Parts: sequence; structure tokens; C-alpha cells
Amino acid sequence: MEETIKNFAKQFAYEPTIINPEKLGSYEKFILVGMGGSHLPGGLIKTFDPTVDLYIHRDYGLPRLPEYFLKESLVILSSYSGNTEEVLEAGVEALKENLAVAVMTSGGALLEFAQKNGLPHIIFPEATIQPRAAIGYTTVGLATFLGRADILLGIREVVVTSDAEGLGKDLALKLSNKIPVIYASRENIAIAYNWKIKLNETGKVPAFYNVFPELNHNELEGYDITVSFAPILTNLHPIFLTDGGDHPQIKKRMQVMKEILDSRGVVTSEFSLTSTDQIELSIYQKVFRALLVADWIAVSLARGYGSDPEQVALIEDFKKKIKGGENLETK
Repeated sequence: MEETIKNFAKQFAYEPTIINPEKLGSYEKFILVGMGGSHLPGGLIKTFDPTVDLYIHRDYGLPRLPEYFLKESLVILSSYSGNTEEVLEAGVEALKENLAVAVMTSGGALLEFAQKNGLPHIIFPEATIQPRAAIGYTTVGLATFLGRADILLGIREVVVTSDAEGLGKDLALKLSNKIPVIYASRENIAIAYNWKIKLNETGKVPAFYNVFPELNHNELEGYDITVSFAPILTNLHPIFLTDGGDHPQIKKRMQVMKEILDSRGVVTSEFSLTSTDQIELSIYQKVFRALLVADWIAVSLARGYGSDPEQVALIEDFKKKIKGGENLETK
């Protein structure tokens, strides 16, 4: 897993080829269907450009959207392995409804589905790494289907800072034997969610996330510690993802909440998404640097707990059980 993280920047140079490009029309609305690591690039794309008309569907079948939206959209089926049952079902339904469909995968049943139906599709170059670790490939693939040359250019110009490993390992020490809770602004929700996913799948720990200002209207009250409840809350370790570009009131909310939690004995940490002594960060560098830091936190936690950071044995066991012993699906 460590080598995959160290080689992550090489994914930015990936230049996908669309097979059956003549079947790909021009669209301004998009529906990304994917589970687990295979839907994560959708959140990143919306971070790079919040105005993109992209709906992310993480369920069986098709999303319950107005018929005009479905008919005017390109449905992009994303499954890194190609065997995700929810995505395959959505693909079948989309064709039944005569919707425009494209595919991103490294192989499996989804690739066969694309080939059988002559769909425009992209085949990712590596099927051996975990989907959450292939987010460079999948983000480039999604930006290609969206026709966003500007985003592709921004991704390929990313300079990965050298501080990610050290920052991640330092934060991992603080999170040892704690349950991480990631807090960020609404603008950085995709980063917070990616941290949660990496801590779950790679770090093998429960982890949660929420966003400002909404969490101050509900979740904050959960820290109103009583004597009998205090030991439970001190097992949590909130991490505030701060951003110099956040709304001034969001910055103030983060600081006040941190002071409140500190006064109640809840240890917290901060991680600056935009502050580095090395270079001025673009939006693309900010995002991918933060994701690499999360990778190093997660790997360090897994190693510290004696777990394998690469494989997802519990998820695979769950899939076997719902398949009645047959294990075909990965994300």
C-alpha cells in the first residue's frame, strides 16, 4: 500500500482512450453511478467546479430524478473492478429506458456489458490496486467523459508536496486508540468524506464526518457531556480541516467549537488544507495533498493496529454472505 501511495502522482499523467467515441454525444447534465471508491471522483469534480451539473447515485437502479433530467443526461457507470452489482443493475435499467450510457472500469462484467452493447467506455490501466487508491485515474476518466479539458489540465499540473507523509504519520500518532471525526466546510465536504473512507477502508477504524455550519445546529449538542457520558466522548478525536478560503464565519465557528470541545476534555486537532511552506496550492494541489495525508494517516494506523491496510476482508466477507457464498463484487 505504501508504494501505491508513493506512486500516486504518476496517475495524473494518465491519458484515457474512449472506446466507441462515435457513440458519445454532447451533454451538459451527467449522472455518475458508483459505489465506494468508484464514486469518489464525482465529489472531487464538484469541488473543482461546484457548477457542474453532476448527480452522484450510490444505490441500486436509477435515481429518482425528473424524466427530463434523465433523458438529457449522460449516465456514467463507474466500477473499478467492473463487478459492482448496484452499478450493473443501473446499467441494465438505463438501457431499458433508452438513456445515454458510458462506462469507466478496469474489466469484469461491466466491461463485458459495455462491449456487448457498443457503449463508449474507458478501460483503466491497473486492476490490481484498490479503488480508493486509484482516484487519480478515475478522476481523469470522469473529467474526460465530462469534456472538461480545463480540469484535466489542472490535474496534470499538480505538484505533490513532500510533506504529506510526515503530516499523516504525525496525525496518526494523535489518533491512536481514538475514533476520528472529520469536520470541514461545505465546500470541502468531498475531502472530509474521502478522509472518512480512507480511515475506514485502509486504517480499519470507525470514522465519521460532518460539515459546517449545519453541524453547529445539531451535532454540537451531542458534546454536552454529562458525568456518566464523558468517558464515551473522550474516545472521539475531532479533526478540523481548516481552509484559508473559507467564509469568515465558518472560520469563527470552527475556532469557537474547538474551544468548547477543548474545555470539555475532548482532544482535537487541526489540519490546514491551504497552508504549506513549500508552494502556493491550487485547488487541485489542495485536494490531492489532503488525500495523500489521509492515506498516510490510514496506513500508519493500520500498521499500528497490526492490520493489513490494503485488503478489505470484512467487506469481502459481507459480499460473500449476501451473494450466498459467491464472491464477485468489488468496488
